[in-house]
Amino acid sequence: MKESFVSDLQANQQVTTTFLVKAKEVKAKKTGEPYLSLTLGDRSGDVDAKMWDNVEEVESTFDRDDFVKVKGLIQIYRNRPQLTIHKLRRCQEHEVDFADYFPKTTKDVDTMFEEILNMVDGIGNPHLRELLMAFLLDDEFVVKFKQAPAAKSLHHAWLGGLLEHTLSLCRLCRIVAPHYPEIDLDLLLTGAILHDVGKTEELSYSRSFSYTNEGQLLGHMIIELEMINQRIIQIEGFPNHLKTLVQHMIISHHGEYEFGSPKLPMFLEALLLHCLDNLDSKVEAMQGILKNDQNLGGNWTSASQMFGRPLFKGFRNGDDLSTKE
Repeated sequence: MKESFVSDLQANQQVTTTFLVKAKEVKAKKTGEPYLSLTLGDRSGDVDAKMWDNVEEVESTFDRDDFVKVKGLIQIYRNRPQLTIHKLRRCQEHEVDFADYFPKTTKDVDTMFEEILNMVDGIGNPHLRELLMAFLLDDEFVVKFKQAPAAKSLHHAWLGGLLEHTLSLCRLCRIVAPHYPEIDLDLLLTGAILHDVGKTEELSYSRSFSYTNEGQLLGHMIIELEMINQRIIQIEGFPNHLKTLVQHMIISHHGEYEFGSPKLPMFLEALLLHCLDNLDSKVEAMQGILKNDQNLGGNWTSASQMFGRPLFKGFRNGDDLSTKE
């Protein structure tokens, strides 16, 4: 059984426990001697780790995505916990419980999937409904759809995260669409359900989250365009104009060229899909950063990669607006 988790670590704590190696680099000290710079993790989070001595003896014995048992000391470096490793060895898979190392949704995946199925049952356009069912009745796809994360690190980055994000986006679509009577909710929901299905093939999530070769070379938009086209071909009489609208929603849902969209949203449903997708991913990401921030100083997080700025964690007891941090 795992002795302790990242979320349990405290300053000046002696640690002996197991982790998953999420990143590994061999770097050089000022003296030229090597040291190991690692990111170690479990289901509760990640911790920066350094091994300064005996590097040549252990460096070749393990790699990224291996499990390791370490003994070391937790220290605070630049207001963040850092593990100084004194001993390290690679673990065999039978020594660990995989559930201890991979974050996963706290929600029931079968219940979430059933809710999406019910939404699709209510879609009036028969061609869009058949397209969606071509995905949701495909057992091989469904297994991946229920398990995949929605991203490598930025938002919903846990097993089941893609399904959770997709359902959340569909709920937002159903809330917002009645405010704009011109919106075709059937089309909007279709875009919401399909907008990230390519991530089932783009991302690798058997160990640490990373990209597949196909994911690196093509990206999820190109992958899912092919997935959608393959299914549309099998649907008799699928209107070509409707196919074009669905395709445009897929390739424009990131909303900006700089964020990987080959096209910008050019009709209402495409614009709304982008805005709601952006909203759901950004709100979840900010919630996660605030919850898991390891910056131990003051009311602010460390600078966030996603937002490009530190985030306000809220005032501590006794603080007021005049407090300077």
